Amino acid sequence: MLSKTKRVARSATVAIAAAAAFTVVMPSGNAFAIDHVECRGGENFLKIWSHSGDGRSSVDCYANKGRTGFGNWWVDRISTGNNDLIYYDANGDSVRINRWTDITFPHRPPKVKDIEIL
Repeated sequence: MLSKTKRVARSATVAIAAAAAFTVVMPSGNAFAIDHVECRGGENFLKIWSHSGDGRSSVDCYANKGRTGFGNWWVDRISTGNNDLIYYDANGDSVRINRWTDITFPHRPPKVKDIEIL
């Protein structure tokens, strides 16, 4: 009986040591990834109205922290909801827009390469 107890204790010790080593070796980073989500009323998602050069238009919503490509579409309006945003335009500029902002671009819409929720 004593040898079985020792084996169980030894196995538990090895498992704890392995878990600790794995935790130390693995890089720590954000577990967040930006998601393209269904636009729903009452939600506080990032919402972007845009159009392409060939006349197509789109309304897209995003949630969660991260960065993603936006395909060089022209942005007509942005509603940030509860998200802080940086958009990267085709000219290489980056523009930060704070949460709870609703902005339109009626005369000179930016051509957006990437968006990032902070």
